Amino acid sequence: MRLNYKPLGKYIQPVVGRNNELGDLPLVGLSIQKKFIPSIANTIGTDMSTYRIIERNQFAYGPVTSRNGEKITIALFNDFDKALISQAYVPFEVKDSNELNPEYLMMWFRRPEFDRYARFKSHGSAREIFDWEEMSNTLLPIPHIDKQREIVKEYNTIQNRIDLNQKLIQKLEETAQAIYKEWFVEFEFPDENGKPYKSNGGGMNWCEELGKEIPKGWKVAKLRDVLDCNPETISSKDDFKIILYLDTSNITNNRINELQELDLERDKIPSRAKRKVKNNDIIFSTVRPALRHYGIIKNMPDNLIVSTGFAVFRANEQAVFPELVYSFLTDIKTVEYLQAKAEMSVSTYPSITSDDIINLDFTLPQKRVLDLARNVFKYKDDLINLKNKENQKLTEMKALLLSRLVTVEN
Repeated sequence: MRLNYKPLGKYIQPVVGRNNELGDLPLVGLSIQKKFIPSIANTIGTDMSTYRIIERNQFAYGPVTSRNGEKITIALFNDFDKALISQAYVPFEVKDSNELNPEYLMMWFRRPEFDRYARFKSHGSAREIFDWEEMSNTLLPIPHIDKQREIVKEYNTIQNRIDLNQKLIQKLEETAQAIYKEWFVEFEFPDENGKPYKSNGGGMNWCEELGKEIPKGWKVAKLRDVLDCNPETISSKDDFKIILYLDTSNITNNRINELQELDLERDKIPSRAKRKVKNNDIIFSTVRPALRHYGIIKNMPDNLIVSTGFAVFRANEQAVFPELVYSFLTDIKTVEYLQAKAEMSVSTYPSITSDDIINLDFTLPQKRVLDLARNVFKYKDDLINLKNKENQKLTEMKALLLSRLVTVEN
């Protein structure tokens, strides 16, 4: 053992604060992405005095590890000053931040090696638990506090750049959605003179299917006329040894938060892992559309497989480009319509079918407007792809930095 490896129990202590005064505090939970998230638990009629209070720069973790696959739920709380967490979590804090920096400790907890260690040290018959004693016995390198702060600063520099890129990507996507609304809902696309079409006297015709006027020369079609639905399914003919699996809960508003890497020979493959996808395919969860579990596939490997809980759409690019279909499907009016339809379903959860989506009416613009929009959206996609590639490299740098924590010397 290296000389600077110390048992964690010397530096941390449990937090026992209860919500005895019934303070009006936000309720949070933990995700396997090692983040605090707003809790969706129904607390009506619940005795809130049993909940625990967590404060800024304190940690919490879920001791039951057998429910989380290969990850332990643990996070550092820095969202605001105080919050409530369930008594199922164990809150704790660093005794002296001048000896052990909380952010440095969280870096250690983010390492996949710590996940494996916690799972290995978990014990129990009905359920496996990584208890406080095992947490306290964890050995980790604790260099001088100045070195810790230097490492944290380097890590945060990388993370801040990733966050900045993500904000730019979000802004680009919001801008694209605004352009879609302006051009294809309000019909204020640039006319031949570069002026907004409708407000500058552009010709309009009444459309019976939509119950409103649309520009002259535009047509209305069903989505099924311009795309294929669920075009490919994984089979024995595919030579995949490993697949990347995406479930419906792991993408929201085109943001993938986790992909499962599964070995087809060794791992238990979810029965819903069946739909093959390609670049520019659109995936849309058929359960509770308002939760916005949808996205458009960009620059992903060929072995990406998605759940049958998604409807997969592949646009006929001779007739329309994928981003236009995606903008239509994710427009607030479309989502609200599909959610209302889902609420009328007789299934266990509010849900729709693929047919509900492909039978939607869709306006097809004239070629000039279509080509102009295609170029605008391509420029947006090129910028997003550039930022995503940069973030991929930055994420690799973060992983490398975390891996080097074991070699840190004073």
